[in-house]
Amino acid sequence: MRHIFSPYRVCPLGAHVDHQHGLVTGFAIDKGVDLWYEIASDSSVELQSAQYDNTVRFDIAEPTLVRQKDWGDYARGAKFALQKRFVLKRGVRGHIQGSLPIGGLSSSAAVLVAYVMAFADANEIRLAPMEVIMIASEAEREYIGLTNGILDQACIVLGKKNHLLMLDCDTNEYRLIPRSASMPPMKIGIFFSGLTRSLINSNYNLRVHECRTSAWILQAYDNVPLKTPDKTFLRDVSRDALAKYKDKMPERFVKRATHFYTEYRRVREGITAWEKGDLNWFGRLSFESCESSIHNYECGSPELVAIYNAMRQTDGIYGGRFSGAGFKGACIALCDPGKIEAIEQSVREKYLAEFPQYKDAMECYFCDIADGARITEN
Repeated sequence: MRHIFSPYRVCPLGAHVDHQHGLVTGFAIDKGVDLWYEIASDSSVELQSAQYDNTVRFDIAEPTLVRQKDWGDYARGAKFALQKRFVLKRGVRGHIQGSLPIGGLSSSAAVLVAYVMAFADANEIRLAPMEVIMIASEAEREYIGLTNGILDQACIVLGKKNHLLMLDCDTNEYRLIPRSASMPPMKIGIFFSGLTRSLINSNYNLRVHECRTSAWILQAYDNVPLKTPDKTFLRDVSRDALAKYKDKMPERFVKRATHFYTEYRRVREGITAWEKGDLNWFGRLSFESCESSIHNYECGSPELVAIYNAMRQTDGIYGGRFSGAGFKGACIALCDPGKIEAIEQSVREKYLAEFPQYKDAMECYFCDIADGARITEN
């Protein structure tokens, strides 16, 4: 029996900019998706889930069918992206299970990474970490239908215990920056609002198109040769262009571009703060990131905003922001381990005072930074 642990991820800085080829940061955490499987003697795939009752079955050697709109689409998507590069002959029989509620921690990306690694393992395909990232990201974009960047997959695959990942989504260059010896202890708090959400059915894809439109408008005003929208990114536009032409642009596009440029600066500052071990500075930048997500990127359900406001009023939280796309899901916080119980009590009480209907659905967890996805044999 083989086992893959594919961790969830959190992004303290670099929100909503990966699809615009920006700079992002992230951690893999010690909670995630477990996939136990055996390699089949033929090309059949049979998968079960702790969350769903039905069994998913398909032939890994056959052409990939269109989406079936069930939980098995993530396995079919992994097959789809791998088949574009390799001949697949051996399937797997497995069981998949997540360790936290769905929403805000990129559980879909963790599942896809697990399936890509398992199908590659079954077919004796050796993939470099960046190949796993690209294949899983392609599966999510082209098969599942989410117009994402590679932040989620990069954190899940490249993450390292007690290190901050910095990824340049333009060049795919990355650094793993160790915790400074002078940095105080830290836990990652995760506060689930009680809501779940699908990014495909949220405004996630709309925001991506708005960012690209912002870049396209700025390039047009600046007499830069235009490309098709799918090849237009804010990273390719200077911030000076925004200052020069923002008065001519619709407000929503100004806001999207403003978020990108200010988040780029926050990531650069955050890397310096992390290297210096200044958790107060790093946390403050994470709070500022969330403010920009609310006012410039315009995401955040009322529930998430309430959790964020509760975090800002709670002693022992250095910083934090929405996790994931920020339309429902969860908030993450950088916490003092010595104040965990008081932090949970404070955030829970303040949130439920506004949304008492989530009393039984809200959940709180405290995690550590962990290594990325890995395969073992039991």
